[in-house]
Amino acid sequence: MDTRDAIQEARNRGIDLVEIAPKAQPPVCKMIDYGKFLYEQKKKAHDAKKKQVTVQVKEIKFRPGTDDHDYNYRMEHARQWLDEGDKVRAAIAFRGREMTHRELGAKILKKLTADLIDLADVEVYPKMEGYQMFTIFNPKKAKVADKKPAADKPEKMEIEADEKKPAAKKPAAKPKPKAEPKTDDDEIF
Repeated sequence: MDTRDAIQEARNRGIDLVEIAPKAQPPVCKMIDYGKFLYEQKKKAHDAKKKQVTVQVKEIKFRPGTDDHDYNYRMEHARQWLDEGDKVRAAIAFRGREMTHRELGAKILKKLTADLIDLADVEVYPKMEGYQMFTIFNPKKAKVADKKPAADKPEKMEIEADEKKPAAKKPAAKPKPKAEPKTDDDEIF
């Protein structure tokens, strides 16, 4: 339809002519109430934003001399955050002469990587940035696929239970004679 004819028809009906797809050839227009159109667009954008998952980057900090208990405490927090779907940034801060012993920081990050390998993939491998060495972990996406076979397990168990044949009864075992109580004379030192 010609643009002029479309505008005239929209005016006659008392509604607006709205261009829906300007890049199409020819451009696509609709005769609708423009206010209602804007409201629906805003509502769609709000629903899309509600469904969108935001990933946070949570940080755990270490020092080159971090002890085992502190390491385990922080590692458990990292596991919890990864399980919730957040990224984890592990940083080791060096001060003064600690910079000469960067291998201590690398050792901690290597141990952390080994401990989190079942939950996370390494996004950024350990690297130095100023006086900090850091690495970033991403939660594994295969975790969702692992949950589905778990739901199938009870069905398999039921099938296996149906296939088993009843076992033959064993003869009852003879009761063991009761031991007599010990006296002081029986004790051996």
